[in-house]
Amino acid sequence: MQEFLIPARPDLQAARESWLKALAGERRLSALTVEAYERDSRQFLQFLTGHCGGAPGLKDIADLRPADLRGFLASRRNTGAGPRTLGRGLAGVRSFLRFLERRGLANAAGAAALRAPKQPKSLPKPLTAGDARRVVSADEQLAEEPWIAARNAAVLTLLYGCGLRISEALGLTGADLASSRETVLRITGKGGKTRLVPVLPVAFAAVAEYRRLCPYHLDMEGPLFRGARGGSLNPAIVQREMARLRSALNLPDTATPHALRHSFATHLLGRGGDLRTIQELLGHASLSTTQIYTGVDTARLLDIYEAAHPRA
Repeated sequence: MQEFLIPARPDLQAARESWLKALAGERRLSALTVEAYERDSRQFLQFLTGHCGGAPGLKDIADLRPADLRGFLASRRNTGAGPRTLGRGLAGVRSFLRFLERRGLANAAGAAALRAPKQPKSLPKPLTAGDARRVVSADEQLAEEPWIAARNAAVLTLLYGCGLRISEALGLTGADLASSRETVLRITGKGGKTRLVPVLPVAFAAVAEYRRLCPYHLDMEGPLFRGARGGSLNPAIVQREMARLRSALNLPDTATPHALRHSFATHLLGRGGDLRTIQELLGHASLSTTQIYTGVDTARLLDIYEAAHPRA
């Protein structure tokens, strides 16, 4: 990790260094997360230097009040930090104070009592129905190998036609969709939650065409979708193929594989699907998560209204 001049007394510097090592060693956080926490805590100590009138030590940080932390967030906001940056910064400071509290060196109650900045809600970015159909069409796939083109079309069709996540589609085995009598998929999603998802005939046909052309034996227990060398298909390959399609079809950067899942929900809602059913199909634990799609549909209706109404 890059060395920085830390504005803190030796006792606080040593405690901070121990915390960062614990994040990487004991908690096994990623290097990027540890780097972000290092930067956030350094900025916090820089704030305390001005706030306390000198380099802070453990005694200065032992009993921080919510007002002190609000001052830190205000100073960061004044430098242009947005809500997400402020929220992450507060999370880093809380983690550091909890670390000190467990060692009897500080009281983390002030940080726990402070509410994190409200995060802006961004609406999902679905594709239009026409663009979604082009993306999943076998004729539009760019791979030169016919079986790989069929594979890509099958995966993307499952994302749009069934609302699957990439991990869920790539987690299917050779036993799934092996018979034309199968009209429902049993999907295990986040948190081990299982749901039943109807399979459209077009989705089954896309998988069947991939099975017909695939040069590898698709055993019942092994992965259904294979990479070029026969191993499990990597999600990054699907994302790369989608990026190529974006360029070829002149689609926006928001046209990602996950946007096909958003498109599935948004288009169902726009055609009269009810939220409870869409919640079940997506595997959302809470209806509030699914309700975000009502905002997408409302925004679309307002755009149509403004474009078409004579007095708009």
